[in-house]
Amino acid sequence: MTGEAVLPERAPRSALDGARAPSAPAGATDRLRIGLETVVGTPFVPGTRIETLVNGDEIFPAMLDAIRHARERIEFLTFVYWQGDIAEAFVEAFIERKRAGVEVLVMLDGFGGRLIRGDLIEKMKDEGIEVRWFRPLATWHVWRTDNRTHRKLLIVDGTVGFTGGVGIAEEWEGDARNPGEWRDNHYRVEGPAVLSLRAAFFDNWIDSALSIEPLTTHLATPHPEAGPLLVQSVVSTATIGWSAIARLHEGMVLLAEKRIRIATPYFAPREAETQRLVEALKRGVEVEVIMPGPHIDKRVSELASASAISRLLAAGAKLWRYQPTMFHHKLVTIDGRLASIGSANFNMRSQFKDDELALNVLDDDFTAEADAIFERDLEHCAPLDLYHWRRRGALRKAREVASRIIRHEV
Repeated sequence: MTGEAVLPERAPRSALDGARAPSAPAGATDRLRIGLETVVGTPFVPGTRIETLVNGDEIFPAMLDAIRHARERIEFLTFVYWQGDIAEAFVEAFIERKRAGVEVLVMLDGFGGRLIRGDLIEKMKDEGIEVRWFRPLATWHVWRTDNRTHRKLLIVDGTVGFTGGVGIAEEWEGDARNPGEWRDNHYRVEGPAVLSLRAAFFDNWIDSALSIEPLTTHLATPHPEAGPLLVQSVVSTATIGWSAIARLHEGMVLLAEKRIRIATPYFAPREAETQRLVEALKRGVEVEVIMPGPHIDKRVSELASASAISRLLAAGAKLWRYQPTMFHHKLVTIDGRLASIGSANFNMRSQFKDDELALNVLDDDFTAEADAIFERDLEHCAPLDLYHWRRRGALRKAREVASRIIRHEV
């Protein structure tokens, strides 16, 4: 290839490659591991390294740095690709690498990416970048247009990957300092788990290209021991029945023994899932949820969560709303031992209608880092309390009831 740059080593955000904290009791860890392997159907695999990136000021430089050091292949998939300086920066980085001889594959969701500027698409195509749309709204079978890809994936040379919640738009730039800078996490991945990111990418690519040929022309092998983490990959697709994400969410709740922490921009669990959370509270498990506050981008989602909020507050759950800006961070931690990260929200849309990717990290140190970020977010939250919640106005309650008709969409 003509590109001479090599992906640089990056220092981990926390000391996960150094001294290890004492492990959780073997029986408890084994129960979580065996339970989730049984529920989801994929094993936990050792050898992955994951760096946590908080907000756009950390996320975008890391992603662009990886793109600029690509030597052979870039694979990029996103749900949201809107506008702003960062939208142009990614296109410019793709074009620069394409001119250096790197193969670049770009896939955008036909709904989530519809606001991208047309001239950016044309620039990429003019340079020979292969740009595909996942289920374009105007041409796809009407019965499948509601099933989107919600995955956010960047894979460079088959050895370094990124996933999480971030979209490519000006809303994600900055450091969540004001309502114009959204709060989110993304993750830099090395090691065996990168294979699952590629699998998720080509799962959607094949839907449009109807061929796996681009995959077979570049079969890179991630480093088998890039880091210390034990990771389970969950590649979930939309389904009429229970998707892998739906099984994962319910399984984590059922397996929890001490604490469930959920961070999600859209909280609309099924009634049965809400009941599982209530049952967890009854058996002594703490349940804590962070949701968006006054800057939520989809008001109907806030309304659709009302039934679950009422039941959970009454059962003793601790619920908060994030105040400074839109809260788009996605995380579930269980008992301080497992952190589930990726693109999925804790709602019915992610569980049944969208293609998603989750990485379940069974590691005390990584989960402690995730919990510490959760606790820092709490410093910017306002709690919901049952007394004031029950005194919502009649009009508000009527809107909540009406929103239940479409809660599976939000």
